[in-house]
Amino acid sequence: MDAVMYICHGSRVEDGCLEALKFVERCKEKISVPIQEAAFLELAHPTIEESFERCVQQGATRIIAIPVLLLTAAHAKIDIPNMLNPLVEKHSHIELVYGQPFGVQDKIIDILFEKVNETNQQVKENAMALLVGRGSSDQEALMQFQQIAKRVEHRSTFRRVDTCYLAAATPKFKEGLLHAATLQYEQVFVIPYLLFTGILMGEVIEEVEKMSSSSQQFILTNYLGYHTHLIDLLVQQVHQLRDTLTVT
Repeated sequence: MDAVMYICHGSRVEDGCLEALKFVERCKEKISVPIQEAAFLELAHPTIEESFERCVQQGATRIIAIPVLLLTAAHAKIDIPNMLNPLVEKHSHIELVYGQPFGVQDKIIDILFEKVNETNQQVKENAMALLVGRGSSDQEALMQFQQIAKRVEHRSTFRRVDTCYLAAATPKFKEGLLHAATLQYEQVFVIPYLLFTGILMGEVIEEVEKMSSSSQQFILTNYLGYHTHLIDLLVQQVHQLRDTLTVT
């Protein structure tokens, strides 16, 4: 019997975890798999181990584990597999298939433009964007983020699209804001590339508010959130992985 595990990041902020659980429930409605369980990598329950055991108890023999993460960094490459591997060893009859984070997708670029439009601020001729990532020490994740920024720049009327990070990479977010202030663009659209609300989003809001006295217009968009496009991407991946299981 097949099962799907949706492995979300987890947050100290309850609203962030609730957003993830609501997203999983919306995904469940579009996936015809008998067993579907949510899990959190850290900071929340159910844990990966708890969710895995729930799948086993319900009779799962094949588990599709999907990291509900934006970029392919250490969480997806190392942390989650390190938690899953001992569980597969413990339950040797279980066949595990491991998916991938969302990565670089045109549908995600569409979401970013939607967030800009939601500000109800017309993008002027002399405008730039500052894409704010969580940050990572993983080079693949940083390369993916740069690819996303290039796609935004290519498809938009922004004169420039810069990137910065909230942790683990440079330039840091505060540095990115200050640098944008020196560039003399009339508008700076600050776009948080975050999946859910939490402490980091609070930091973004606080720092952008400090720039309100600037002669430039700093415009903060909402974070990505668990958009319908992400449901479509996740459902597509589950179907592809399940087809692989069927073939083998």
